[in-house]
Amino acid sequence: MFNDIGALELVTLVVLAVLVFGPDKLPKVIQDVSRFVRKVREFSDNAKHDIRSELGPEFKDFEFEDLNPKTFIRKQLAENDDLKEIRSSFDLKKEINDVADAVNGKETDTVPAAVNGSPGAAPDLLKKRETVDQGERPPFDADAT
Repeated sequence: MFNDIGALELVTLVVLAVLVFGPDKLPKVIQDVSRFVRKVREFSDNAKHDIRSELGPEFKDFEFEDLNPKTFIRKQLAENDDLKEIRSSFDLKKEINDVADAVNGKETDTVPAAVNGSPGAAPDLLKKRETVDQGERPPFDADAT
């Protein structure tokens, strides 16, 4: 629960608690806080149990952590054999490199001719235009404004 609290932070919290509550009342406050945390945990466990029992037997192994989208996707990718096959046949790094090469104007074998700007294809809109002289105004495009 408190995995990210360091030793210095813990000492600071203890000193602050002693200053705020005083050494006489501090044990009572600690008991009250621990009792409150225990009741919240019981309430949470009972609510989880009630939800699982209401959902039915097909959700008996349901975990509320699975509602987190990242956890859900990670679990589905790990369990589904069809997705494993698709993921193994798809090389994301290669695809990204091909797109980056096409944007930078490098020729690759896997990129379609229209993207590479081959003769007879549509003009390459990704290539830079010639610069405008300082005295000239750039062309006006009414659709762009």
